[in-house]
Amino acid sequence: MPTDPSAGNSLRADPCDHALSPARPFSGEEREAIYRAIETRRDVRDQFLPDPLPDELVERLLNAAHSAPSVGFMQPWNFTLVTDGAVRQAAFVAFSRANEEAAAMFQGEQQTLYRSLKLEGIRKAPLSICVTCDPTRGGKVVLGRTHNPRTDVYSTVCAIQNLWLAARAEGIGVGWVSIFHDSDIRTILEIPGHIEIVAWLCLGRVNELYTEPELAVKGWRQRVPLEELVFRNRWGGV
Repeated sequence: MPTDPSAGNSLRADPCDHALSPARPFSGEEREAIYRAIETRRDVRDQFLPDPLPDELVERLLNAAHSAPSVGFMQPWNFTLVTDGAVRQAAFVAFSRANEEAAAMFQGEQQTLYRSLKLEGIRKAPLSICVTCDPTRGGKVVLGRTHNPRTDVYSTVCAIQNLWLAARAEGIGVGWVSIFHDSDIRTILEIPGHIEIVAWLCLGRVNELYTEPELAVKGWRQRVPLEELVFRNRWGGV
């Protein structure tokens, strides 16, 4: 008697099937809100209000960050919350020193424009978060990271973007400070040598945001047309 090849499939079902749910698209309103958060997200440098952020709001933002994808599910991120005025001032001094070095790298009108940009987030924002990456968290061999060890940092940046978009939805401004010597921040926050510093984020309420990225509004650079950046099937292919 022929055997039905489908017989017994239920016994061989993937034990993880119970964790699946329908992949339905979002409603129009939900979809619009997500795209609006993406399109209106800004790097806030100066417009922070001094009001402290409620703990429950900060926890929502951190949960959004912690929900980011990560290679091999290694979740390499840590978030050091900085509210102490003395620590923030030490970070600002470190930033100021590096910022002067950066200004000297530009010439003429570009240097003048650079110096005119207000970069006061560390002092003005009520909360700073130093986001770091622990490359050892997944062990010596991490699924998906076997041939590109930098994917741990890529994962950490995904967590930052999650936090940034959630903050935009909450009406919270975020600024990413990258102008500092790694060794200065490492010393100030007592960060172990094997941990990589990825970002210093400034967070706080804002009353206004630029309608376009601030650097575009102030003439530093303009957005590159998307069609110039999309290739087909090979580098440069159209």
